[in-house]
Amino acid sequence: MPKISTTTDYAARDVTIAINSYTTVLRRDRVPHDVFATYWRDVHGPLCARIPGLGWYVQHHLDRAQDAHLWPAIDGIAPFVDYELDGGVEIGFASAADQAAFNAASHILFADEQNMFAATVAYALPNGSWTLVDRLPDATPNGDDGIDRIHVHLGAADGDADAFAEYMTGFARQLAADPAVLKLRLHLPDRYDNADPAPPAPNVDHAVPTERTLIAVLDLAFESPIARRAFFESETFVATRVEQKAHIAHATAFAVSGVHTYVRDGQLTTAGLRGSRAAQLIERLGANNQLAADVAGLMRTGTL
Repeated sequence: MPKISTTTDYAARDVTIAINSYTTVLRRDRVPHDVFATYWRDVHGPLCARIPGLGWYVQHHLDRAQDAHLWPAIDGIAPFVDYELDGGVEIGFASAADQAAFNAASHILFADEQNMFAATVAYALPNGSWTLVDRLPDATPNGDDGIDRIHVHLGAADGDADAFAEYMTGFARQLAADPAVLKLRLHLPDRYDNADPAPPAPNVDHAVPTERTLIAVLDLAFESPIARRAFFESETFVATRVEQKAHIAHATAFAVSGVHTYVRDGQLTTAGLRGSRAAQLIERLGANNQLAADVAGLMRTGTL
């Protein structure tokens, strides 16, 4: 059974992520999905986790094949055109100095993107993201924990970034107040500028159409798809429809197939040190010797 707290809200543990980014990723067409997902988790992931300055690194793997009823269709709000994704990435920092250290070494990471990604778009969150509620005790998930998770990408109805941010903040508060919502994390990035493509990865597309330059992302979790669908029919959600149409022009939801945490509070997780699947094997077999300080030191440095 999924681990859920009915009494404790863990949202405050995310406040140390002062600066964040949310990057959308699309795999290369000729790379099979299983190869892509394994490479991203076990090759690219540990590489990124070791870049200096990193305080927070999470891969959200998305499932293109999951049931389409992820977010209600509302008249006047259209899906983004030709929008498919295979993942979303959070890369965060405790300070601007840490971010600068990461940026200085990040060419090592970005040179690897062309091996698996056709397109990546890094939306900047210089003021961080906001976790409004989180009743999931595990601070470092690595895989599918049985929770029903979705990411909803919402495009602004006009070009007023301040008005859109104000609306999305209130909208997120309304949703987070309902007990059916186990987690709500809001990303309100700066407007994306195609003239300054990010990240600077060679041979990877970083351009977006106009309707995806000013977006918000809701990271939502429910106990089950049944709980999610019931929430969308609830008075809480139905009451937001009119205001949604006034402020949102586009909405596309993506199912999350797994959340993989590589760095939390500046510390490598077992997935960050060893790779995601290796970490799962260590946990499954209860191989606590693999978590000992001498083993971790050996894996980090090659010496005892």
